[in-house]
Amino acid sequence: MRPWGFDSPRPHHLEPAARPRERPVLRFGAPISTRRTLYAGRVINLGLETATFPDGRQVELEVIRHPGAAAVLPLHPDGTVSLVHQYRHAGGGMHIEVPAGLLEPGEAPEDCARRELSEEAQLAAEELTLLASIHTTPGFTDERIHLYLARGLSPTDGQAEADEYIRVLRMPLSLALEMCRDGRLTDAKTICALHLAAAIRSP
Repeated sequence: MRPWGFDSPRPHHLEPAARPRERPVLRFGAPISTRRTLYAGRVINLGLETATFPDGRQVELEVIRHPGAAAVLPLHPDGTVSLVHQYRHAGGGMHIEVPAGLLEPGEAPEDCARRELSEEAQLAAEELTLLASIHTTPGFTDERIHLYLARGLSPTDGQAEADEYIRVLRMPLSLALEMCRDGRLTDAKTICALHLAAAIRSP
């Protein structure tokens, strides 16, 4: 599958923080003595953190702090799924993905999943099932994505954000899994969601 061709949108740049800050932080039970913020952007926060290993050694690590996200796989009664064909500048072009988005401050993951389902796939769900909560890249970020399976679907009039380029694709779940295997679908959260959903549907 060849990516659609069009001009790349202007990338979102991270702006340097006004002044480096050092403060004690604690995330997911990992002890961190100090954090110095290098960049603070609209989505991510990059900093240098002094971390303590289980054996007592201390090291300085580059860490991206992320607000988290929710993603949702819409499964229709006929065994098809609705995915989105979305332009990802950082990923080099068009990618096939499950609808997904960032958690707003104070927003519950399920509410985020329902919002993204409406905005990106123009669907509402009677039932949402949590498939898993995954760390995307624990080597350098605390980002977690909560994966949901959506059933009991009905159309909505939701619209994607102005800074998104999205087309909805509907295909058999079996075809989506095949695309994972042959390399046409490479998005990690989508691969996880598809295989978890397939496991639920298997006898």
